[in-house]
Amino acid sequence: MGSTACCVSEAAAVDHVGGYALALDMTDREAQSRAKKSGLPWTLGKAFDTSCPVSPFIEKSLIADPQNVDLWLNVNGVSHQRASTADMIFSIPYLISWISHHMTLEPGDLILTGTPAGVSPVRAGDHIDCGIGDLVKMSFTVESRD
Repeated sequence: MGSTACCVSEAAAVDHVGGYALALDMTDREAQSRAKKSGLPWTLGKAFDTSCPVSPFIEKSLIADPQNVDLWLNVNGVSHQRASTADMIFSIPYLISWISHHMTLEPGDLILTGTPAGVSPVRAGDHIDCGIGDLVKMSFTVESRD
């Protein structure tokens, strides 16, 4: 977010966008499963070191239509996710407006908007390449903390 947004309309929502980034919302499915079975919060399955890599900031002006941007992700050179933001269930203005009616969004806040089809497990040593079209690319190797 580029500016504070509290109870904003969909029409005004994009005025609060500061820019864009690519983020991967990684999940430790084993930790998540253990927590579910124990009736505990899923925090350790979703919030571990390196669980949410975020790309460099993309200036708002560099994305003419944020509802028509290609997203992609390869694991070990194999395509796993290819999608467009045009396929989103809820538009970016709708999401900003809805969230801002439930909590105040502050400058610097990130909103992760969803996950394209193609989620698959990764293991230590796997190499991930992902990006938003040709605008930004992230590349890293999955490491184990053990």
